[in-house]
Amino acid sequence: MAKADQRFGQRDGSDQNFDYMFKLLIIGNSSVGKTSFLFRYADDSFSNSFVSTVGIDFKVKTVYRNEKRIKLQIWDTAGQERYRTITTAYYRGAMGFILMYDITNEESFNAVQDCRCSSTGRTGECGELGLQPLLLHRQDWATQIKTYSWDNAQVILVGNKCDVDEERVVPLEKGKHLADQLGFEYYEASAKENINVRQVFERLVDIICVKMSERVDVEAPVAAATKTTRLTDKPAQLPQKCC
Repeated sequence: MAKADQRFGQRDGSDQNFDYMFKLLIIGNSSVGKTSFLFRYADDSFSNSFVSTVGIDFKVKTVYRNEKRIKLQIWDTAGQERYRTITTAYYRGAMGFILMYDITNEESFNAVQDCRCSSTGRTGECGELGLQPLLLHRQDWATQIKTYSWDNAQVILVGNKCDVDEERVVPLEKGKHLADQLGFEYYEASAKENINVRQVFERLVDIICVKMSERVDVEAPVAAATKTTRLTDKPAQLPQKCC
């Protein structure tokens, strides 16, 4: 394997010989491109004919990270409200989230964090009027992550479909600002044109590994990784650091 590929080399997803398993979720409104994003990363394929995901599905991809084999179990979730009870059940145990919106759809962006003015009920007016914002809908995506996942789950905010910039309604700066407010890293990407897809997943794995290095020993048994050990748990006294 070439030196450039050592950190994130690919392996057959069915390979059971791995050091760690990371459960990742892609969440966001329906039709923002979650399934296309997953297929582009896992299979390097793209189709314009994808239909909305019903419930939840997943793909597996095995990568290398600093000489460690990491199996990524990547869950593609339905964005429709009627499936929220099903999808939020999968949040627990997830070590990372890709929270996605469509840069050509302002509603999908507002759903990331649904802050509405307590006086007017409209999104974004509080700052202009000098009023305090109020979370009127507790089921926005950022709140769901805080409510149903572990405290140490890592999140990257992704503005998808940057290939159709002429249809953009959410400015790049607005996405960056929201990510800063939420404490998330931020990318704009395109599943269709394969822009920043691999980079988003690699960065998410990087962040998870850094957090593991800080809080737990890396030579924990594979069984502990498959149980997705809480990063806040007291680490066992083992010899090496994380991947």
